[in-house]
Amino acid sequence: MSARAGGGTLFPVGAFIVGALLTACSTGPDADPADDRLLIDGGTVVVMDEAGTVFDGGAVLVEGDRITSLLDGAAPRPADVPVLDATGHLVIPGLINTHGHAAMSHLRGLADDMPLMTWLNDHIFPAEAELVDPDFVYWGTVLSSIEMLKSGTTTFADMYYFRDDQARAAIDAGIRAVLGPHIIGFPAPDHPSPEASLRDAGDFLERYRDHPTLVPGVAAHSLYTTSLADVARASALAADHGVTFQIHAAEDASEFAIASDQTGMGVIEALESIGALRPGTVLAHAIYLSEEDIARIAAGGAGISHNPESNLKLGIRRAAPVVEALAAGIPVGIGTDGPASNNNLDLFDEMDTVAKLHKFTNGDPTALPAETVFRMATNGGARVLNLHDDIGSLEAGKRADIVLLDTRRAGLTPLYDVYSHLVYAARGSDVSTVLVNGRIVVRDGQVLTVDETEAMARARAFADRVRAVLERIAAEREREP
Repeated sequence: MSARAGGGTLFPVGAFIVGALLTACSTGPDADPADDRLLIDGGTVVVMDEAGTVFDGGAVLVEGDRITSLLDGAAPRPADVPVLDATGHLVIPGLINTHGHAAMSHLRGLADDMPLMTWLNDHIFPAEAELVDPDFVYWGTVLSSIEMLKSGTTTFADMYYFRDDQARAAIDAGIRAVLGPHIIGFPAPDHPSPEASLRDAGDFLERYRDHPTLVPGVAAHSLYTTSLADVARASALAADHGVTFQIHAAEDASEFAIASDQTGMGVIEALESIGALRPGTVLAHAIYLSEEDIARIAAGGAGISHNPESNLKLGIRRAAPVVEALAAGIPVGIGTDGPASNNNLDLFDEMDTVAKLHKFTNGDPTALPAETVFRMATNGGARVLNLHDDIGSLEAGKRADIVLLDTRRAGLTPLYDVYSHLVYAARGSDVSTVLVNGRIVVRDGQVLTVDETEAMARARAFADRVRAVLERIAAEREREP
């Protein structure tokens, strides 16, 4: 890929970035977006507006952190604006990962091929209790942010511990992130109780209220780990601050019985009873839903994060009722879940699985066509996170979160239908350039913001700690009567 000035002179993208566009890259992660203009020109622009507009040979004009206009192939181009040549590329909105646990990249492959509750209670929770600290969270989140950015994800929603270290990692990487206070109903690595976690949560929410890429939110783990009263407190905090609220809901068949024993209600009914089914609430997984549950979610305005690859790998015996949810008007986005349960963060892989899973389970090849699935990964995800006024499509006034995908490859040639390619053929490795908030953070497949080599070295060092802890836990279990 190359860049050219308005007069047509070609010069390397690297020189262009250093000399013209991204002063933020050299002045630190908290620098204001650059004032420079940039014209991304010559690609196939997949707008993802309501009309499904696609411009062949179109252009996107970026000024600072915003998209200011779109141009079709025949429209005159502005003069004296640096041009990023997108010939041979699809120009798409940044993908939006609506659910995950980024720091768990340090636990990738730790415990596979077992049921959800066994995986959590016998392996993940014990390991986290001993291993998770601020450095673990920071470097794990950096590592996952690199993986996501390089595969075209520009926004991710996350729930994990040590929120300040999560935030610092996301900001350093230059990725947009929705994260913040997270409560769970037993002593966690960062706080001994839900009350302790919520005590200073308001400070975090206010500190990042107007941050350009860090979007504060609140999360409660689930009703099977956390009391309804504590979930209600977390949900109310999110409502008071007008931020996103995330919770695992109806992921496993056992959850209904647990919720019923504790509350006398099913999971979704219990969340409805505390006013949690409102716009901006993200129900992660939402698999075991009745018709009444779907009606409750639709009436309240909450959204669903669909995470099929993690669910398939954990042996969940049914697919989330995505077709029915969309028909009911419920916003549905796509998530990867954490890298310890997926085990990758490539949303292109996830889109392919979404489309094929629902064709199989519905016995209908027309279920969830490619354009619908790509919309779930972009505009739909933005709606789930209540960020659709800012991201999710390439429209004037929205944040410049833009991905260029190189189609000049054997696996993407020829090109008949952009949505078919994006869902069924493309992979994260086809991504060449990524902008977040108007800032180029990936160029020619390389992350520009953080040191990938250092992040991987840190991960290998953490792996030595993980192995030692697992060996000791296994030995203690063998000694148990």
